[in-house]
Amino acid sequence: MKRLLFLISGLLACSLTFAQIKVVYHLSEGLPQASRAIGNIRNHLTADPTVKIVVVTHGLGIDFLLDGATNQTGQPFAGSVSELVSKGVEFRVCNNTLVSRQISADKVLMEAKVVPSGVAEVAKLQAKEGFVYLRP
Repeated sequence: MKRLLFLISGLLACSLTFAQIKVVYHLSEGLPQASRAIGNIRNHLTADPTVKIVVVTHGLGIDFLLDGATNQTGQPFAGSVSELVSKGVEFRVCNNTLVSRQISADKVLMEAKVVPSGVAEVAKLQAKEGFVYLRP
């Protein structure tokens, strides 16, 4: 019996070791936060290329995902977003924010997905899908 329990605990430990880490980055503060987040995400992917990252935005956090948005040095965010999408990062934009700010969904970068509610999306990812929460 002890041998069986030891074997089961060893298998469990091995399976947990190989489980993919899933992280939701939550952005709601505007362009400076988005710039920090992009740097954080690049560093995160360098340290762990297998990590699953979803960026959820609402409020001012959606601004970097709108057509024509640039960072503090005038560089478009679109290139960085495309680069991260090519590495498996997903970007989600709150429809409630689009509606309340009267922004058409066609102004959102094509790499981003519009979701009904940003905060509900963060909660779902944490509670139902096992994502770790980060707020840069």
